[in-house]
Amino acid sequence: MMARKFGWLTIVALMALALTAGMAAAQTTLNGAGATFPYPVYAQWAAAYAKQTGVKLNYQAIGSGGGIAQIKAKTVDFGASDAPLTKKELDEIGLIQWPMIMGGVVPVLNVPGMAPGQIKLTPSLLADMFLGKVTKWNDPQVAKANPGVRLPNLAITIVHRSDGSGTTWIFTNYLDKVSPAWHAKVGTDKAVAWPAGVGGKGNQGVAAYVQRIKGSLGYVEYAYCLQNKMTFAKLQNSAGNFVDPTSETFQAAAANADWKNAPGFYLVLTDQPGAKSWPITGASFILFYKDQANMAKAKAVLSFWAWCYAHGQKMAEDLDYVPMPQAVVDLVEASWSSQLHAGGQAVWK
Repeated sequence: MMARKFGWLTIVALMALALTAGMAAAQTTLNGAGATFPYPVYAQWAAAYAKQTGVKLNYQAIGSGGGIAQIKAKTVDFGASDAPLTKKELDEIGLIQWPMIMGGVVPVLNVPGMAPGQIKLTPSLLADMFLGKVTKWNDPQVAKANPGVRLPNLAITIVHRSDGSGTTWIFTNYLDKVSPAWHAKVGTDKAVAWPAGVGGKGNQGVAAYVQRIKGSLGYVEYAYCLQNKMTFAKLQNSAGNFVDPTSETFQAAAANADWKNAPGFYLVLTDQPGAKSWPITGASFILFYKDQANMAKAKAVLSFWAWCYAHGQKMAEDLDYVPMPQAVVDLVEASWSSQLHAGGQAVWK
């Protein structure tokens, strides 16, 4: 009888241990979804953090629109978006947001014989191509911007995002600023009614289409351009200079960003002044509920991003992203301390 009782007690104890272990395991997996723009650097950060701490990140790169939808539905621990929400939008949902990384959106093309940076595009020319007004690579407008370059009689196939995308938001925000025709016909959003072209899902989908279709022109986050060894175009910036997409030109565009006076960290970095500024620069943001249900999970999420701020700069720079300056990191962590709570207690101190 004692042996049987001991057996039941043992089974109960083992079940309790298994439950505790399961809860611990669940707490070491952070779930997020959203922007594909920062995915290359988030993946590297996650691998390094898991190796050091055992905490894993399950991040679904489904586009900013999907990330916003999932955080609203509370199916993930955090959302990620390249299109920042306004302070009013954040307050209506009960969220805060913070900028995690900055980088550039790059026009990429597939024109046989053209080297990276050989083709130059002005703001109005880029807009007219995506409007479907300029349809051949040897069009007089393209030739005017590229004197001495032998341009082929090849049709331009526009490739754009098919999903709700923060990369699209950054790209169309730029076109909206520089082209009255674009502003009147299309505007800016995470998803727009494209006047021309074919759609690919995610940065990776656009990159794949551009690589397959001769004569194509699309836009991707620069890390995808690098990783896929794609041909990019030089762009003319607001100072009138043609610049390459590089860490230096992204940093130049971000240099004047006034995060301190941006309510809810809402800030747009397209068409910034500066002789070296890359004109289609943007930040990627994390979305997080102000009132958290689980203190331990909330701390785990913030600890991951704090580690990325502190230890992820080299990995970001190697992929030509621009890390957030320390002054901005301080502002972000101060917002965590003042705005985030679980059960009435501050999450971050």
